[in-house]
Amino acid sequence: MNAMRAVAQRVSEASVVVDGETVGAIGGPGLCVLVGVTHEDTKEKAAALARKLWTLRILPEERSCSDIDAPLLVISQFTLYGDARKGRRPTWNAAAPGPVAEPLVDEVVAQLRALGATVATGVFGADMKVSLTNDGPFTVVIDL
Repeated sequence: MNAMRAVAQRVSEASVVVDGETVGAIGGPGLCVLVGVTHEDTKEKAAALARKLWTLRILPEERSCSDIDAPLLVISQFTLYGDARKGRRPTWNAAAPGPVAEPLVDEVVAQLRALGATVATGVFGADMKVSLTNDGPFTVVIDL
C-alpha cells in the first residue's frame, strides 16, 4: 500500500514562480515541502502529515517549525510517485489524479495553518520554478 509522501528540506529561503510571478516565498529557517498524494490517501492522512511537518525536529538545534514559528513552503509534486524501475520512462500510476490530489494537498496546508503555521504555497498543476537554499543540506523523506 502506498502512503502520502513528502520531501521536507530545511531551507534558509525558498520561493516558487509561475509565469514569471512569485506566488509563494519564505525566509528561513523553515521548510520547503514537496507533497505527493496517492490513491489511498485521506483527509486524516493529510492532517497527520501536517502534524508531522509542524513538529519535525530538523531545524537548527533540533528544533521544529512549531518551536520557533518557522514558515513552510508547500508544493504539490505528483512526480514523487514516479516509478522508473522498468525502462527509461517513469510511470505515474501510483500518483492520484488531480481531482483527488488537489483537495488533499490543500488539506495539508489548511491543517498546518490551523496548527498556527505560516504557509506559502505553489499553484497546483502549474509549471512551477522552485528555488531554494537547502540549509545543511538537510532533506528528509516522509511516508505516512
